[in-house]
Amino acid sequence: MENTAAISFEDLKLNRQLLNAVAEAGYKQPTPVQSQAIPLILAGHDVLGIAQTGTGKTAAFVLPLLMKLKYPQGDHVRALVLSPTRELVLQTGEVIETLARYTGLRHTCLYGGIGATRQIESVRNGVDIIVSTPGRFMDIYLKNEITVKHLNTLVLDEADKMMDMGFMPQIRKILEVIPTKRQNLLFSATFPEKVERLSAEFLEYPTRVEVSPQATTSQMVDQVLFRVPNFRTKVFLLEHLLRQNEDFNRVMVFTRTKETANNIYKFLERKVIPEEKIRVIHANKGQNTRINAMNDFKNGDISVLVTTDVTSRGIDVSEVSHVINFDVPLIYEDYVHRIGRTGRANSRGQAITFMTMADEYHIKKIEALIRMEIPGQDLPDITIAPTSFEEKQVMLREIDNQRRREDPDFQGAFHEKKSRPVQKSAPARRGSKRKS
Repeated sequence: MENTAAISFEDLKLNRQLLNAVAEAGYKQPTPVQSQAIPLILAGHDVLGIAQTGTGKTAAFVLPLLMKLKYPQGDHVRALVLSPTRELVLQTGEVIETLARYTGLRHTCLYGGIGATRQIESVRNGVDIIVSTPGRFMDIYLKNEITVKHLNTLVLDEADKMMDMGFMPQIRKILEVIPTKRQNLLFSATFPEKVERLSAEFLEYPTRVEVSPQATTSQMVDQVLFRVPNFRTKVFLLEHLLRQNEDFNRVMVFTRTKETANNIYKFLERKVIPEEKIRVIHANKGQNTRINAMNDFKNGDISVLVTTDVTSRGIDVSEVSHVINFDVPLIYEDYVHRIGRTGRANSRGQAITFMTMADEYHIKKIEALIRMEIPGQDLPDITIAPTSFEEKQVMLREIDNQRRREDPDFQGAFHEKKSRPVQKSAPARRGSKRKS
């Protein structure tokens, strides 16, 4: 669809209550996804929105949603927004709270990790919009606490992440219980085949809004790739970057696992960053801990946040100076979302990725996805730790597995050793060397 960006929010025919809230929120003019999606949603179309992170996607569906609902009415939900994580639920709730301040419209956020009692009470008190994770919505619905007969708009946000996290069964259950006559909106940063199948099942004659090619990384983000031999050298490189550069004033460090996140946090807190300036969050952290850490990071009270991909999407922190991929993500779209945490609000940012020899396969896949080569950079003057035999073997096995995924007939370096026949006539030899 052509980009027909409006000059101002007034051109989008929003009411005065919304225009006042927009102005107070500091929105100057609509982003491309807002200028294209808002008129279509107001006209009642089903919309498929493909927009990279940081493009104003949430306001693109929240503003027309508020415009259509207009004012509080009855006690039962009229619009449902489904998001894959509690962080995204809370982020969307914040946008609704900001933009609905003069409408009187009521919203509530439903998510797991805490007890449902207060969330049920908020639904009982009357609600126009529910923002929820799929699982928690169904939990409360099955307690007969949510009446859906007046629901006329359903939004699926971050649909690609929904698919990655296996939410399709819960989504199908929700589609079975809500009214079939409704407006459907689906937003996603990427459009892989699984999201395409979902859109065909979920949307009715949708209008597609795509403001940039799929999986495009922000032009405001400078990307850098360091080739490192092993885990310990990655730790030394991370320490060097955080010690030597004053520009690293608000940094997100991404790891694949919560164990690595905890270990990196403990090392940095002990040797590099004052305790009060660093936090770690992942799926095992309590809900209040995660919310408080995220708020402290947004407010600038902490300077380094170590995290898994639980915070790679939809978290709007406008002044993240650097994203460091301590581990290369195995879900390649997550690379786009991770580095999208920086370079927001027209500020330049830098995304730094550490690559071992076992990561090179994944980096090539990511480069194919983003349609660019990530510029490499020489290591600074740091300690290059020796690679242990065990770590090298793990990486070599992973490389074998990667080659086998590309070529099922590939036998691998380890296969040959295992299948070598025993020479019965030769005497057993002790201490013989094996190829590595």
